[in-house]
Amino acid sequence: MTRFIYFQYSHYYWKTPGVLFLVLLFFMSSCMDVKKQPDSTAGTITGTTNIDPLPSWNEGPLKTNILNFVTESIDSSGENFITVEDRVAVFDNDGTLWSEQPVYFQFFFAMDQVRGMAATHPAWSKTEPYKSVINHDLKSLMAQGEKGLMKILGTSHSGMTSTEFENMVTKWIDTAVHPLEKKKYKDLVFLPMIELIRFLQDHDYTVYIVSGGETAFMRPWVTEAYGIPRDRVIGSNLKLEFQWQGDEPVLMRLPAVEFNDDGVGKPMSIDRIIGRKPVAAFGNSDGDLPMLQWTASNPKYKSLMMIVHHTDSTREFAYDRESKIGRLDKALDWAKEHQWYLMDMQKDWKVVYKP
Repeated sequence: MTRFIYFQYSHYYWKTPGVLFLVLLFFMSSCMDVKKQPDSTAGTITGTTNIDPLPSWNEGPLKTNILNFVTESIDSSGENFITVEDRVAVFDNDGTLWSEQPVYFQFFFAMDQVRGMAATHPAWSKTEPYKSVINHDLKSLMAQGEKGLMKILGTSHSGMTSTEFENMVTKWIDTAVHPLEKKKYKDLVFLPMIELIRFLQDHDYTVYIVSGGETAFMRPWVTEAYGIPRDRVIGSNLKLEFQWQGDEPVLMRLPAVEFNDDGVGKPMSIDRIIGRKPVAAFGNSDGDLPMLQWTASNPKYKSLMMIVHHTDSTREFAYDRESKIGRLDKALDWAKEHQWYLMDMQKDWKVVYKP
């Protein structure tokens, strides 16, 4: 069935078929029943000092429940003990570990790449959709719909080797600045979530990123930004073709999607690549709901499901049900109904971004 996603920038909307292609690879997914989240009481991590592992989190039930979950999971004498090999935690990326407004950051990357290539393609200044990108004319660009969008993404993300693409991403992430926040994109990562990742890793959890964004876009910078090894990044993928350039074998990136790692694609990729059901899952949108449901269905262990709720319009952005990017509608209802934990960015976090 054809689905449609609407992307809003300023007062303009973009309508495109829900065929995942790179940054805009997000499907709205139907929901399934999930198990109720058990209550927990205050506690500290057994055998540790009094150093707060989550200093950027405000004191309250949410922080307490995180601490208790990990405390119980490492207590080999307790009923909620989780073996080390089964301590698998999965995190969405866009909107969960870094910001995603007003459009997905990988789309900003695509437009920046086209502008950077324009000097060697003089005809683009008079040819759409490139003309609109070069002139920063988003209204005209969006008016061209799917056809224009696919040209921009195809031009910026394919037709080069995997090594060349990684070098492009590395250069961009080290220099590019968000047009609204006026900070580098890699600085718009959420410090409370980084603390949570480190806290889990310190207690022998294997942490994966499971994102609708492209794997090749995330790998160059996730270790520096989050402390997650690049081989633990699971995302959407373009098709690759093995070729020879002279005496050197290369992988050429093709303008076609191999796998859409969003919505129901997330539990599929978790099962295929990790081979274990997670015991903890973290997301922020309806596209993450199947991953959270898959985690909640773990038959062996108590599980932890948490959703980042963007409620802070001052320090970040406030959006949920009506947002065209990172819509949180069905997942919000399911979280409340099944007593998953909602991370209220305004109330639960002392700070938002990594300094």
